[in-house]
Amino acid sequence: MDGIGNLEVRWTQGFTNKSIGFVDNKTVCYTCGSHICFLNLETKLQSVFQGPGRGIGTLTANAINGIFAFSEQKLSPSIFVYIFPELQLKNELKGTAQLDYTSLTLSDGGPYLGCCSSLPDYTITVWNWQNAEPICTQPQAGHDVISLVFNPLNWLQLCALSTTSITVWNIEKSASFHVLKPRVIELPATDGCFAERLVPTSHTVSEKPPYFGPEMPPSAISGLKGDKAEIIVTKLCTKARLTPTALCWTATSELYVGCKEGFLLLLDPESLSVSVLFNPTTPDAIPDLRQSNFQGLTLNKTGLIAVGQDSVVHCLQIKGTQIDITQKWQLEGPATTVMYSPDYDTLLLSSNAGQIYVLNPTRSDKIVKVLDGLSGNFVAAAWSHSDKNICVSVREPGELQLWSVDGICLGSLSLQAEVTGLACCPIAQYAAVGTTSGNILFIDLNREQQPRLVHQVQLYHTPVDHLVFDQEGHYLLTGASDSHIYVLDAKPSKKFSVIGYTVVPGPILSLSTQCIRDCEQVKVLALCTRQEGKNHDGSLLTLLSLPVKNLAGPDCVDRRGCLSTQILKVSNYEVPHPLKSCVLGVSEVFAYCHGRKTLQRLQLPQDTDGLPSQQVVKLKPVQEVKGHPRGPASLVLSPHQLWLASVGRDGLLRIRETASMERYIELQCHSCRLGGVRSLAFSADSQTLLTAGFEDGSLVCTNLRIKGVDVEVNKATQNSQPIAHFLKNIFNTENPVVIDLPEWSQGSRAGTEKPEESEVDGAESVDVTEQDESYNSLLSAPPSHPTWLESRREAVIKEDNEQYSETKKNMRKTIKELRDTIQEMMRENANLPDIERLEQQEFNLDFEQQRRLEAMVEQEVTRVRKEINCEILGKCYLRDVLKRECWDSMKVKGRAIKAFHTEQEVKNYPLKERTEKEVEELHRVQSMRKFEKEACTQSSLEKSSNRTNAEEEEQREEDHTAESAAVTGSFSIQFGYSNPYIYDQFSLQTTEQRINQIILLQDVIYRIKTAFNTEFEAVHRQKVQELNRVKERKRHIGEIMLELDMKEKLWEPSLTNNEWPERLLTVEDSEIKAQKYHTPEQKMEERKKLEEQRRLAAKSDNCRERALDDMMDGVLEVKKEEILKMEIPPPEFILTKPDIHWSEEERKVYKEYEKKTKGLSEEKEKYKKVLETEMKKLQASTKDETERFDENLAKLFEKKVKCEMAICQEELKITYFVYTVVIEEEIRNRELELKLKLEKTLAYKDEIGEEVKRHEEEVELFRETYDSILAEDKVLDKEFRKDFFDVPTHVVDHLYKLFKRRPRVQKMRTQTDNNYNPLKEQRLCGSLAPDALGKMLKAMEELDAPENIPEGLNPSIWERFCFVRRSKVESEQKVKVRALTLAEMQAFLQKRRDEYKAVQQEIKNLSDDLESLHKEKNRFLMDIMVQVLLKQGQVEVPTADLTADYTDSVLLHRSVVEDLNRTIRMLGEQKIASMVECKDFRKGIIQLDWEHKLMRMQIEDLNNKARDIQMLRLSEEQQDYLNRTDRDIRVSKQVSILEKTIAYQEKTHLQSVQHRIKKIEQLQRQAAMKAEKNTILEQQLPHMQVTVAERGHIYEAIASEENQAAKTEERYREIVQKKNLEDLSRAQAEYLSFLWAELERLRMKNFPSLDQLKHN
Repeated sequence: MDGIGNLEVRWTQGFTNKSIGFVDNKTVCYTCGSHICFLNLETKLQSVFQGPGRGIGTLTANAINGIFAFSEQKLSPSIFVYIFPELQLKNELKGTAQLDYTSLTLSDGGPYLGCCSSLPDYTITVWNWQNAEPICTQPQAGHDVISLVFNPLNWLQLCALSTTSITVWNIEKSASFHVLKPRVIELPATDGCFAERLVPTSHTVSEKPPYFGPEMPPSAISGLKGDKAEIIVTKLCTKARLTPTALCWTATSELYVGCKEGFLLLLDPESLSVSVLFNPTTPDAIPDLRQSNFQGLTLNKTGLIAVGQDSVVHCLQIKGTQIDITQKWQLEGPATTVMYSPDYDTLLLSSNAGQIYVLNPTRSDKIVKVLDGLSGNFVAAAWSHSDKNICVSVREPGELQLWSVDGICLGSLSLQAEVTGLACCPIAQYAAVGTTSGNILFIDLNREQQPRLVHQVQLYHTPVDHLVFDQEGHYLLTGASDSHIYVLDAKPSKKFSVIGYTVVPGPILSLSTQCIRDCEQVKVLALCTRQEGKNHDGSLLTLLSLPVKNLAGPDCVDRRGCLSTQILKVSNYEVPHPLKSCVLGVSEVFAYCHGRKTLQRLQLPQDTDGLPSQQVVKLKPVQEVKGHPRGPASLVLSPHQLWLASVGRDGLLRIRETASMERYIELQCHSCRLGGVRSLAFSADSQTLLTAGFEDGSLVCTNLRIKGVDVEVNKATQNSQPIAHFLKNIFNTENPVVIDLPEWSQGSRAGTEKPEESEVDGAESVDVTEQDESYNSLLSAPPSHPTWLESRREAVIKEDNEQYSETKKNMRKTIKELRDTIQEMMRENANLPDIERLEQQEFNLDFEQQRRLEAMVEQEVTRVRKEINCEILGKCYLRDVLKRECWDSMKVKGRAIKAFHTEQEVKNYPLKERTEKEVEELHRVQSMRKFEKEACTQSSLEKSSNRTNAEEEEQREEDHTAESAAVTGSFSIQFGYSNPYIYDQFSLQTTEQRINQIILLQDVIYRIKTAFNTEFEAVHRQKVQELNRVKERKRHIGEIMLELDMKEKLWEPSLTNNEWPERLLTVEDSEIKAQKYHTPEQKMEERKKLEEQRRLAAKSDNCRERALDDMMDGVLEVKKEEILKMEIPPPEFILTKPDIHWSEEERKVYKEYEKKTKGLSEEKEKYKKVLETEMKKLQASTKDETERFDENLAKLFEKKVKCEMAICQEELKITYFVYTVVIEEEIRNRELELKLKLEKTLAYKDEIGEEVKRHEEEVELFRETYDSILAEDKVLDKEFRKDFFDVPTHVVDHLYKLFKRRPRVQKMRTQTDNNYNPLKEQRLCGSLAPDALGKMLKAMEELDAPENIPEGLNPSIWERFCFVRRSKVESEQKVKVRALTLAEMQAFLQKRRDEYKAVQQEIKNLSDDLESLHKEKNRFLMDIMVQVLLKQGQVEVPTADLTADYTDSVLLHRSVVEDLNRTIRMLGEQKIASMVECKDFRKGIIQLDWEHKLMRMQIEDLNNKARDIQMLRLSEEQQDYLNRTDRDIRVSKQVSILEKTIAYQEKTHLQSVQHRIKKIEQLQRQAAMKAEKNTILEQQLPHMQVTVAERGHIYEAIASEENQAAKTEERYREIVQKKNLEDLSRAQAEYLSFLWAELERLRMKNFPSLDQLKHN
């Protein structure tokens, strides 16, 4: 394909924020359709890189290494790794992905790339992109993963961000073996609380099991099994969790995570802990962060940079869990991505709206917009026909943009409308834009920075699908789906006027033009679909020929705007295969057939003037070549007619020569997965092309270079020079007109169209009072925004109205008079007799209108009838289903019986007929129970043969007691409805027995309901009979009341709907409120029936019967019931004569009359009393009978209550049995689940065990290698002096010191770099690890320099020394590397051992759980629950919350309790008697003991008194006192002595008081002096405190300096001493190791067999 030319991408535009990243400190890369754009943030220059595949999938970049990687869009895609800025392919990674990659990431710490594939494998793979080898992979691990991020401090940590969770994958390595181990971090719930995980239930058997059995986990309850069962149950049983949207690694290897709900979290991957740093739902949350949902996060020098939906960039300082906003920047819109450049000098922000911002915090706080790509997909693009060669593009939201030749955006204009197409005029610098609302917008492009809207016209109510100018700019042609093609004058001087329109045979799929200067014609080719097909392919070609001049004359367009057939020549063609698009050439058509996927060349016939316009000419392709692999495709012809371009949904751009379409060149411009190419446009010189993608949001500019057609191009260029000169002249004339046009506004448009609309409305508002005219006016009302065609038609109507207004007025007047006349005739006709009355339809004058209206009404009636019939059919079906399920299937229909005098109501039990399966199950269970009972009876007979009669009697009593209601748990036995085959409650052990018991209990319930229904039917029949009797009595009472002329409302009971439910299934005529509709046939039948009834009534007229009815009420004898109606007529003279003129005869007659009247009155009174008595008797009888029935109904209600109790008791049993069966099934599910887990864990244990053994062997082999290398390294150290045996000892010592000297590489490197990076130090250490040996050897070159040679040392010896030292350094580095590798392998092995121990512990736990589950299962099956009915007083359990807890209760037989009570009572009485006896005996003993103690105490008192008397000794004074008799004199002496003593003491007391008073005064004087001194001291105290504080500081400073100097000196001595000791110990250790090595060497030399034996 390159043999005929090539296509080069010149520039591309469009930014979707799908992937963006730094490739160096100043350059970012992002995807743009099928290309990668590189943007320099300083110069704002862009460069484009085209991927090797058919589209760019996922992109990632790493600026530290200058690497970017991307995936291609195809089946089994590859990952390409390129280096920047050379754009050279480093490697192609072919993984196992089948469809696509969802995420890529590059590591900062080495050549590692992480990727995650999409369905079906969802594999996470870590690659070494330098070697193109996967180092570790994990399938089925990347579900819903949207982002992968390496830890910048440790490439062995990879974080996977999914839509619901965060997983940190640790890459554990052992030498060259790597493995991925996940650590899933559970996020909090959406309300901020931490959701609890589902913990499996422990099955430890407790002493008090739960009342309802063991508690099972949700997985056992749901019955799910397999690997995903726990995941599904966890999702269903836990709260909704937060949705992570952004993450950022910290300097401590933790994670900041932003959530969609506005939360900010801190995650620790090691401990799996989660801290909520910001919760927007709390009252104390920062208001500025409430609206931010943290779409992007990045780490900076002072904290965290966060962006969200609030269009604000926040700089957050985080201390612990406290967040402070240190700085804010405002953006134009919300940002979704934020990142720092590698040197942490530039902050990059991007948004989904197509903007890229840059912030340099160290230089300025101003945010700079470096790219404004806007949002939305490109709809179309075209080249402006001017010297500047400007590109114009429009996006779906209506954003029009102008681009330079180099792809720089010059200006934009928002059209505020959804657009569908774009075309640029060749004779003026303006563009026409079509919208979805049917408008054509004209945009002035002369000022590139500020394009403006200068005109617009609405042509359609549907979207404008096609816009095309002819090559010389005479006309603008438009097309849409309504088959109308409008022709507009393209000259701005004509105000873009609409010339006219024409209609093509169907919706337009393609529209193209060709201007022929020789004929001065513009040919237009339209590809149309057939009206009846309405598919997306067309087979009709309509060729329109328009003259270049004189198209705007009056003969060219009719009054309604349609182009005349005299001017417009139409030719119709038909192709054999439907086409998708076509383009008109010179006497030929190029078309694309999507069905055949080919490009076709169709030759147009030359002579078509003689053919009629309706005739269709069939065309056949003269050439057909292979088209695009994925269509449909569109075709565009170059301006010089030499090249044919095609674009399709596959995203390919193909260029062919029109002379021969076989060869072509192609370029992948857009992604085939995103819809391919939407539009294509050539530049005026045909050397540059513009393509716009469907959904990739990109615009691509391509340069075309085709070889070998220079001659044809030059010829075409020479031929086009006159046309260019012609267009240039017109351009110079028309373009100033565009510049002078005012800017279009909605107000100007409304102002220009408002008069026309008002006039049209005024014309149509003439005489709209009549009903038909108003109806017609509503039908013909124009839309709110009329199109040009509608406005033209309205103008024609307005003109006609003005021209024929008088005629219309006269016609309306005549019609009104005629209407009044007809209405008067109809009113007169309504008053005529039926025989003279005319039908209303005979007054119709316009039968055609009548038939039309009748047809419309009939059509509407048919539609409504169809809808009603469908609705009726649906309701009938629903009625039938409900009736079949709820009524017909019922063996016993549900009904009720209501009492006569109360609201009491009793309902029966609706029952369905038992199915055959139920009856068969019941028979099976009964037969089984029968065999079981026979076997039990046989065994019991054998056992009872050795028992006595008394034992048998006792056993029978116990059996009878066991069958009581208390033990069976229901009243069904008392009612006699129990099934004899029911199991005993205490013998139900297996699941099969419980299921059989359920079937038997259901049979018991069925029996109870059937028995009650039998009694219910008897009572129901009784009520029906009673109602008949009541009705008969009511009829008799009514007759009596009629005779007695009484008007009282009688009580008339009847059956309700609940008692007679069959009534609900039939609809009475009285229930229908709507008037019944009769068809004409039914009306005719009704009339015939009425006439027949009248005729029969006329025939049945009998004069004799009428006379009898008039005279004697239709009877020939007087009945007794007629006495009350009898009246004796008074004599005539009573009415004619006064009583004084009566004669004797008349008086006798009058007396006779009074006598008869009196007798009749007495007879009437007697008869009335008889009737009243009979009526009261009937009423009393009715009341007694109904009350008696109510009593029977009350008894039936009591029976119903008892039956309900029994049924509820049986249903409670069934419920428990069903629950028991369910619990047993759950236990079985849990057992299977535990067994499955145990099997998997055992298999995993074996796998881990084999892995541990394998790694132990590898570690052991590597340790041996390490020991040998370490021994060799030590040998090098020991052999140093031997290598320099020819050098003096003091020189060797100096060389040995140099031999031990090593440069400090990493410390120097870190100190020389002054740029601050929060992750730099750790990253530098990590980056120096791989090439540490090279850097060390490079640093050793400085030590090996000649200036470091010791004095007097031979250079040859120095070279030999440098070689030995380098060998030693290399050996040391090798030892270090091997030591690190060994430590790494040992750590890996230890982790595997820990895993092995964890698996063993898990196996033990599973085994314990399984064992405890078995115990729990056995206990649950053995410890059955029984239902017991107990009377009040027999339950001795305290109740709480209306329910009693029977967990610790024991069920005992009543006789046991009674015997126990009897024994307790007897023993209590015996105990009381013995206690009374003991009490009396003890009382006597206590009495005697008390008397004995009393006597003993009396004896002791008497002995003491005697002893005191005997031992009493008296002094002389006592003896004198006892002997003297003058006691008064002695007393007076004692008194006088005491008075003297008192007087002396008083004197002494006064002296001491005076002394104390003097001392107090002295102390008070001293206190006043002290107070004065204290006042003086308080005044001096502040100054003294300041002085003391200053002296204290001075002393402390002196003391601290002295102490610091002393400590420093002491620390120095310690360090020197420690250094000396370390050197001594190191030398001794080296010497000792040398001795051991020498000993080992000699031992191996002297005793090799023994050493080999020891080794083995």
